[in-house]
Amino acid sequence: MSFWDERYQGETYLFGEAPNAFLARQAHRLAPGQSALAVADGEGRNGVWLAQQGLSVLSVDGSAVAQVKAARLAASRGVSLDLQQVDLAAWPWPQGQFDLVAAIFIQFAGPELRTEIFENMKRALKPGGLILLEGYRPEQIAYGTGGPRTPENLYTEEMLREAFADVEILELAAYDAAIEEGAGHSGPSALIDLVARKPA
Repeated sequence: MSFWDERYQGETYLFGEAPNAFLARQAHRLAPGQSALAVADGEGRNGVWLAQQGLSVLSVDGSAVAQVKAARLAASRGVSLDLQQVDLAAWPWPQGQFDLVAAIFIQFAGPELRTEIFENMKRALKPGGLILLEGYRPEQIAYGTGGPRTPENLYTEEMLREAFADVEILELAAYDAAIEEGAGHSGPSALIDLVARKPA
């Protein structure tokens, strides 16, 4: 069994059932009928919330265990997800298909894979589409309240500005806040948020 399958074992939801707070704050940017890709969506809390906003959601993750729970969460909320179990390093990402790509705490990816993922996220967007990204900054390691222990997997403002220099950055904010996202992410955290738009 994979590392993530083991982490997602059990009835409770590792990161809770509520959407990520940053994602929920972007509700005003969404419109029913839009298409969304939820990257490394785990047990589906963010993909389900997007579906509840009227979006058509492709939720991808590497863990079959997580996706069973995502389907259960979607059913309990009266929505559906298109669930695909994928290896993001090898997946043939759709091109130009989504109005929105949401990537919340996808920091399992080291620098090389992260570069590939970011480029594929941009390519997956339709012209005018949005990227919604949240992650931890290096200061998170001192907090110890979630996320990777490897500094190179964490995000800095400079790194994100460089990675998304070819799209329009609408919002880039680094801040500390307490988050409550199940047992997986809980307590004071060093966060960074990005909202970017692909040129129309």
